[in-house]
Amino acid sequence: MTGKKFDYFIKGEKGNWEVIIGLEVHAQVLSKSKLFSSSPTKFGAEPNSQVSLVDCAFPGMLPVINQFCIEQSVKTGLGLKAKINLDSVFDRKNYFYADLPQGYQISQYKNPIVGEGEVILDMSYGTRKIGIERLHLEQDAGKSIHDMDPDNTFVDLNRSGVALMEIVSKPDLRSPDEVNAYIRKLRSIMRYLETCDGNMQEGSLRADVNVSVRKVGEKKFGTRCEIKNVNSIKFMQMAIEYEARRQVELLEDNKQIDQETRLYDTKKNTTRSMRSKEDAHDYRYFPDPDLLPLNLKQSLIDKLKKKLPELPDEKKERFIKEHNLSYYEANILVSEKEISNYYEEVIKGCDKKLASNWITGELFAVLNKKNLSISQSPVSAKNLSTLIKMIISGKISGKIAKDVFEKMQDNDKDPQQIVDKEGLTQESNPKEIEKIISQALSKNKDKVTQYKSGKEKLFGYFVGEVMKISKGKANPQLVNEILKVKLK
Repeated sequence: MTGKKFDYFIKGEKGNWEVIIGLEVHAQVLSKSKLFSSSPTKFGAEPNSQVSLVDCAFPGMLPVINQFCIEQSVKTGLGLKAKINLDSVFDRKNYFYADLPQGYQISQYKNPIVGEGEVILDMSYGTRKIGIERLHLEQDAGKSIHDMDPDNTFVDLNRSGVALMEIVSKPDLRSPDEVNAYIRKLRSIMRYLETCDGNMQEGSLRADVNVSVRKVGEKKFGTRCEIKNVNSIKFMQMAIEYEARRQVELLEDNKQIDQETRLYDTKKNTTRSMRSKEDAHDYRYFPDPDLLPLNLKQSLIDKLKKKLPELPDEKKERFIKEHNLSYYEANILVSEKEISNYYEEVIKGCDKKLASNWITGELFAVLNKKNLSISQSPVSAKNLSTLIKMIISGKISGKIAKDVFEKMQDNDKDPQQIVDKEGLTQESNPKEIEKIISQALSKNKDKVTQYKSGKEKLFGYFVGEVMKISKGKANPQLVNEILKVKLK
């Protein structure tokens, strides 16, 4: 870690406590069909309309591995700079629940498809490297619906069998802010790779959060509690803060932390006990007899590696080197694939630095105000590029450009047409500007006298008068140059 000192801790009555956090992120594989059947995975379909005999565990139905899901997992592993295991095994994880028709989940235990990797976080206090323990493939369960009838629970099996990548971090995270950055970076990498859409509101990215605390300076980990299925970054942060304080209060009262699974109540901002935390042996893992071990060829790994897109960290370094952007600017522009694509479309034939300023300044302000993503931008990359070119060429001033940008937001209007129609072209004829300056000075003879007697701060006033008379069209650089000569 480099940069400013990191000092997040929970302040208790008997000292300061460090928070230890590990995440188990469940990312839905971006695939048109499920992990072991050809059923579709479309979100929002009618309940139980995307279920095959395999998904509902009809006797005698055998699972068949979806090769595309395997390749998506390998790509994700490569994006996390992780070891790809050529030999892996699918296991049965046995437990009973109404929305798990087989009575077991097909998952991976001792031999996952992806081994150790890493995610790099850019925090205000420096760079943090978060270790990845493993990535394994598993099938999702169905969904139990408890609020449609007071006496009955309904089960929707549309999600049953959907492919999930469970990405398990090492216990390297130390604050809610780091969890925020980690989830965003992980989601960004998968979106660049197109292996998961990361839509938390649709349940395609959710996490189990493991939290424990220990006195600052101690080396031994405390007893951890797992908070299940948190599906928003904000709620993850709130759940961690509550759970860490709960554990600190128990320990300072000389009480024991029970290793358990807890649920987060978003309305009360509390966690509550769900069940005691199971160990691996409680699930009676054993290799699935219906599925052969998965053996991958190195040639497949090499082929997928060659096809990987440029990922956020590499793109950031290129933006800094080639486009003369600051570390901060580049970090923002690569944070989402859509943002970097938009930027690279804008800079075709125009100033890279100015494009960055307009996107992270004026455009982001509009998107935030209207709660839009960049893919929903009211101004296309092509038209923003045209506007920036007009500023560079001197056809319009920066001030006029902001007015034009405002008007462009109405049906993505062409800035060239707005400027031509409203006569907003910048006045860059020195003789015409000289006439306007003479007019401004003759209207303010008293202030000219004051300026010549030493009140040089009035120079800005004269510039303002010239711009007012020209209705903002006068070339500011020429105005400054000619005005200095005139006032002498």
